[in-house]
Amino acid sequence: MGSLVLIVVALCVFTLGYRFYGLFIAHKVLGIDPKRPTPAVEFADGRDFVATNKYMLFGHHFAAIAAAGPLLGPILAAQFGYLPGALWIIIGSVIGGGVHDMTVLFASVRHGGRSLGEIAREQIGPAGGVAATLAVLSILILALAGLALAVVNAMAESAWGTFTVFASIPIALIMGLYMQYFKPGDVKGGSIIGVTLLLASVFFGHYIASVPALAKIFLLSKNQIAIAIPLYGFIASVLPVWMILCPRDYLSSYLKIGTIGLLAAGILIVLPELKMAPVMKFSNGGGPVIPGTLFPFLFITIACGAISGFHAIIGTGTSSKMIATEADIPFVGYGAMLMEGMVALMALISACVLVPADYFAINAAPEAFAKLGMSTVNLNALSAGVQENLQGRTGGGVSLAVGMAYIFSSLPYMDKLMSYWYHYAIMFEALFVLTAVDAGTRAGRFLLQELFGKFDRRFLNPYWTPGVIVTGAVFTFSWGYLVYTGNIATIWPLLGMSNQLLAACALFIVSVMLLAMGKRKYVWITAVPAFFLVIVTFCAGYLNVTQNYLPKGKYLLVTLSILVMCLMAMVFVIAFKRALKHYNDTGKPEDLAPEAPPEEPEEVPLYKEAGHAQSEPRI
Repeated sequence: MGSLVLIVVALCVFTLGYRFYGLFIAHKVLGIDPKRPTPAVEFADGRDFVATNKYMLFGHHFAAIAAAGPLLGPILAAQFGYLPGALWIIIGSVIGGGVHDMTVLFASVRHGGRSLGEIAREQIGPAGGVAATLAVLSILILALAGLALAVVNAMAESAWGTFTVFASIPIALIMGLYMQYFKPGDVKGGSIIGVTLLLASVFFGHYIASVPALAKIFLLSKNQIAIAIPLYGFIASVLPVWMILCPRDYLSSYLKIGTIGLLAAGILIVLPELKMAPVMKFSNGGGPVIPGTLFPFLFITIACGAISGFHAIIGTGTSSKMIATEADIPFVGYGAMLMEGMVALMALISACVLVPADYFAINAAPEAFAKLGMSTVNLNALSAGVQENLQGRTGGGVSLAVGMAYIFSSLPYMDKLMSYWYHYAIMFEALFVLTAVDAGTRAGRFLLQELFGKFDRRFLNPYWTPGVIVTGAVFTFSWGYLVYTGNIATIWPLLGMSNQLLAACALFIVSVMLLAMGKRKYVWITAVPAFFLVIVTFCAGYLNVTQNYLPKGKYLLVTLSILVMCLMAMVFVIAFKRALKHYNDTGKPEDLAPEAPPEEPEEVPLYKEAGHAQSEPRI
């Protein structure tokens, strides 16, 4: 019954939170105006600035933000028990994550679809903008590396899973071509084609894996997958959004939302017992999965499931360039975050239905599990049921797939299909990751183009092919190198800490913007969660460096941790000073207006070929 209570409570809180808190912020605090032209309309270019149907955009945005974080974070945090994680997911999504995502998306729309770094430059000054841009780039590299590592571990040496995941790429391309050329705007027809082919790939994956000659093609090692995923990220980041990114993300959203709904229904029917205690003894430290205590590590482990700075990168990188009207901002920003909260809760429940000893045997390295003195209960039967070796498959992805397969196979007439459900779940997880990889890599390319454009104006031209390829390749190599050389145990804690630091940074920048708009009596809405995250993340960063990385000789990760914290500290100080200035200012509030793209040098046309006029930046 514990699982039923969690679902019912979450649905009630999320519904009330959206209806009253989210819409209050959107209309009363932000003052969204459906009559204002958005960047997607004013700067339409058919490539990056594309006014998009709100349901398709919701699909893209949700698919891009809901990567491995809301899946793997709760799985790893199950070490602490189910109650702390559930409370943080439910409360954090409403007063933290939803607020963060919607306000940042609004800020980018009102700044012409600019990135978080450029918004920081406008709101807190050039020094803060440069520091924010460098911090965002560093954190985005860590985020993509951590997310990709999770899918590498899940797909390695699994021909069935790898075939199914790889098949989703040409399926998305077929969808994109169909909706762009054969039947423009036929979202329903494209969706039917995509979903049908995707489900077929799961079914036929079993037969592919059973034929040795075919299985050999898709039976890839960790290193091979660690190369293939960044290669996909690079290609998807340089192609037009309509070709792969948007249809693939929209297709993934069908699978994600449908699977979460099916999982919720399965839980309601089966009512699985939560085998984990509400609070486990490892909340005081010493656990084999997360190297730390309940505070502060719970709040950086369940990152994307409650609040996530990575969402700010997606919101300002792609989604703000596709919003057709400001009226869609609450639905896309706040709504997608609450949907992600439900994903995180389902993942937590899926982990907690496993016997603790089996959970730790899957998620801990064999030597770490041996020190616990536990004996597995159902691990051998689970391995036989899913037709994969489960021992020591760290990272959370495998245990999530096992938990989901266990719930689905417990439904009537499904007991013989556990292996199919398991590999379906692996594809489900991988699509979460790859949709973040393509959108995240594209956002990183935008950031690099803005940064390189300060030294060579040609990089500001979105149609200059050498600039697109160079920035895309540099950024992809940066996170791809960490995927090839790192592991989930070292990358994930740094990812979680950096991710939440970025969320705090975004909330501080939005707080300054609210003060500039004359909304100082509402600034606590963004400032309170920002200050909470600062306390959590700097505590976690200090503990990571002193207790996790230095004792293990991980000096590169020590350097990255300190660099990110120093950059963020600089942004916080500058933002706080600017906030005080606005707070004491009695002048006329600023009226944010969409800001045109950068002026072009005469020898390189930037945006005129898109057909819209240039203007001086205005706030």
